[in-house]
Amino acid sequence: MVKPLTILLFSLLLSLNLFAQRDELGLVQVSGIVMTSDSLMGIPYASIAIKGTSRGTFSNYNGFFTIVAQKSDILQFSSLGYEVQELTVPDSITTNKLTVVQLMSGDAINLPETIVFPWPDKDHFKIEFLAMDVRDQMKERAEANLSREKMVELSAGMMMDGGENGDYYLRTMAARSYYKGQIPPMNIFNAFAWAQFIKAWKEGKFKRKKKK
Repeated sequence: MVKPLTILLFSLLLSLNLFAQRDELGLVQVSGIVMTSDSLMGIPYASIAIKGTSRGTFSNYNGFFTIVAQKSDILQFSSLGYEVQELTVPDSITTNKLTVVQLMSGDAINLPETIVFPWPDKDHFKIEFLAMDVRDQMKERAEANLSREKMVELSAGMMMDGGENGDYYLRTMAARSYYKGQIPPMNIFNAFAWAQFIKAWKEGKFKRKKKK
């Protein structure tokens, strides 16, 4: 039967051997956080890759990451909307652990203007336009479908399209970015909102209406 003391000694020798091998290979446990340079907010799911290799990792939701690298390795930090940053693991480091705070600056990408036409060229448009059937019956049907009452009825049961969803998302992100790094204002501290509330209360707009 193997004695517990023998198992303990074997484990210690194995650990010392692993540490020695790691020092010989120059391995370093690089840990840290990826943050924005302007507001010092963690960047979630940023890519951290070792340049020239297929090894890498991602930061978590709070921007924290950890990766094993060798001395003199170059770490590349990239994320959508930010400039690529590089960090070299110093070869003069005397420990096997390194803690870093990597700041990243925003990078704006302007795409060229794109115009989408329903026909490939003007010749196709001319052919389709001349082939249109514009009888009085179709004209009356089109006017009925485009009437204000019909449009209101259709809009009541329609979901937002891609353009409206995109506009809503961009306005939401713009509002968040406007107050990024600070507490957004609340109407409970807005004097103008309180004035409107008191005025409406005096006018009796909050009174329950009697059922007929």
